[in-house]
Amino acid sequence: MYTQAMDVPPGTSSPHETPSATSVDLRQHAFDERIDADGRIEPRDWMPEAYRRTLLRQISQHAHSEIIGMQPEGNWISRAPSLKRKAILLAKVQDEGGHGLYLYSAAETLGTSREQMLDALHTGRAKYSSIFNYPTLSWADVGVIGWLVDGAAIMNQVPICRCSYGPYARAMIRICKEESFHQRQGFESLMTLMRGTDAQRAMVQEAVDRWWWPVLAMFGPPDADSPNSAQGMRWGIKRLSNDALRQKFVDATVPQAAVLGITLPDPELRWNEARQAHDFGPIDWDDFWSVVNGNGPCNRERLATRVQAHEDGAWVREAALAHAARRRQHEQESMKEAA
Repeated sequence: MYTQAMDVPPGTSSPHETPSATSVDLRQHAFDERIDADGRIEPRDWMPEAYRRTLLRQISQHAHSEIIGMQPEGNWISRAPSLKRKAILLAKVQDEGGHGLYLYSAAETLGTSREQMLDALHTGRAKYSSIFNYPTLSWADVGVIGWLVDGAAIMNQVPICRCSYGPYARAMIRICKEESFHQRQGFESLMTLMRGTDAQRAMVQEAVDRWWWPVLAMFGPPDADSPNSAQGMRWGIKRLSNDALRQKFVDATVPQAAVLGITLPDPELRWNEARQAHDFGPIDWDDFWSVVNGNGPCNRERLATRVQAHEDGAWVREAALAHAARRRQHEQESMKEAA
């Protein structure tokens, strides 16, 4: 999952009626028992309002990230170096669009509408992952996004397959399968470049140097600065903390970089025998928060492109709704005639 959910679209309301205080106590007890038993919460089940808001924040931010995340790679579809690479990249970008649709559908089960979520995104009230506000300057960036960005996303997403909220957990199963393929495809693309010319190898190294630290930051702020993380883990929405996921990613990525022949841009990166894990240098959190707050290299460009695409596609949505309405009317008339 792409983390950093920072806001919730206002004006959303619970699909459940407000119960009495006694009823709330009983329902809260039943909810807690199910969470403690590692059970699943479904849309028609009672849930605390804070649980619903947390899920809505996380799932909608994840959906926004998938949709915005189509842009950095989509910019390279027409410039891919071969027909094969063009077809692969086109399929991947289409996958990301599909992931967004799965996730918006999961979020809608929490009592909000897609229109509300998109309005929150387009007006800047809702956030998406900071990683998609960096530019793709070379073809190597596309491979690095697959290897590092999607690799980090998988590290986050696999535990979400066991999320306590059923619709989210089920959506993540297919998403994880496709993201895993994307990560392997990115690695293969970089391996091809690293077996090429000196210029191609230099292009890959330069791309890794730019992306490494933003990718580490995309797991979210340190646990001490992430007040919502502990509660999310208590509810079974998250399974591992930001710092734990970041450490797992570093430990998994270092040997992959060695296979590629790439140097990771961290002079403090080294194996710690006592911890049985890699130590790594400090992350520039000032840069992270600057990007999250809208001041990254591509924040305004990404959002403007998304809003324009939404406006340009209005006629398609209107036509689809009109067609669906006519089809329902036709079916109703056919049923009346049959009766």
